[in-house]
Amino acid sequence: MTMDSMRDRFARTITELLDEDPRLALVLAEISRDRLTEAERRHPDRVINVGIREQLLVGAGAGLALTGLRPVVHTFASFLVERPFEQVKLDFGHQGVGGVLVSAGGSYDWPAGGFTHMAPGDVALLDTLDGWTVHVPGHADEAGALLRHAVAAGDDKVYVRLSEQANRDGLDVDGARMLTLREGRDGVVVAVGPMLDSVLAAVEGLDVTVLYATTVRPFDGEALRRAAGDRPDVVIVEPYLAGTSTAAANEALQSVPHRVLGLGVGRRELRRYGDMAEHLSAQGLDPASLRARITGFLPTPATA
Repeated sequence: MTMDSMRDRFARTITELLDEDPRLALVLAEISRDRLTEAERRHPDRVINVGIREQLLVGAGAGLALTGLRPVVHTFASFLVERPFEQVKLDFGHQGVGGVLVSAGGSYDWPAGGFTHMAPGDVALLDTLDGWTVHVPGHADEAGALLRHAVAAGDDKVYVRLSEQANRDGLDVDGARMLTLREGRDGVVVAVGPMLDSVLAAVEGLDVTVLYATTVRPFDGEALRRAAGDRPDVVIVEPYLAGTSTAAANEALQSVPHRVLGLGVGRRELRRYGDMAEHLSAQGLDPASLRARITGFLPTPATA
């Protein structure tokens, strides 16, 4: 049996949510429309496809929010956050309305689409704005659960970042806290969303704590402080721009001397198509590269 992708699960879940919640509206810009034909058939008044007009996509979503609806706005990350960023900033933020932005495509899910379809800077860009909750599921089950959290979040502004890269198993995530998957003495490694399986493979045999984060904003500083204890050496492995969450980790640990290493996608553009696995390797995010980078950063292992 083929496992759902996160985008497949999004389509199924949003169709169910449209049935359940008359306040919900879905705004599309062609992307994923083929997966949402049933939603459009059932709710033609609340499923709106604006065509390939991403600024209009975001503006229409904010307009629906002004009428009292809860908009869910969906397309690829590069067209949802980067291209219409002014509309995200002004139409949602400046006007003081909420909505749910749901992206697909991750950082480089479709390398053959070229750099126009890659968005490793999306979470960092949203970090320049106030009040956004950011969910980064690592599995289709988590994507469905976090989408439900996002829709139910009153009138908050929420970004749900979907990817074709996924972990083997989904975990019971609550839309707020990091999960402690392992405890160790020699440092803390935070795995964000779909990086978890690679991180677990990378730290096999190492005496480290592993935290799993699927909600990165607000950042769960309490979990990090508790895990770091008196050995605050922290590695954060994110599936987008390297260092995106290091400032949040530094703030959480500001009362104690600490070190933080942010691993993720580099700024240098890779100008070869390849496939997603090749991009992960080129960014140093495959298990072997991660292990070398993590062990090179952490101090000498503690002795008994």
